[in-house]
Amino acid sequence: MGKWTPTHEAPPPLEGNVVATITGGTVLWFVLFLVQLPFYGWFADHGYLWWLWTFLAGAGLGCIGIWYVRGREAALTREAELTREAARTDEQHPDQG
Repeated sequence: MGKWTPTHEAPPPLEGNVVATITGGTVLWFVLFLVQLPFYGWFADHGYLWWLWTFLAGAGLGCIGIWYVRGREAALTREAELTREAARTDEQHPDQG
């Protein structure tokens, strides 16, 4: 069996409001945890207690995700601003040759 190679280029990554997406997902995981919490006894009796901890873990990991994507967005904004500032400086002071 030979090595598989792609036949076309991968599409560019989708950029959107990543912070809102991750925050919405995190809130959803936490709400699912809270909704299932009154049924703790039923989950424990039937061996499904791991569901509760899965929802809580999703919310916890989502919090880490929010922290990460906010930092990423801030870094991208800083980089874009530095690039714009450098372009403005080059336009105002073109090299004398």
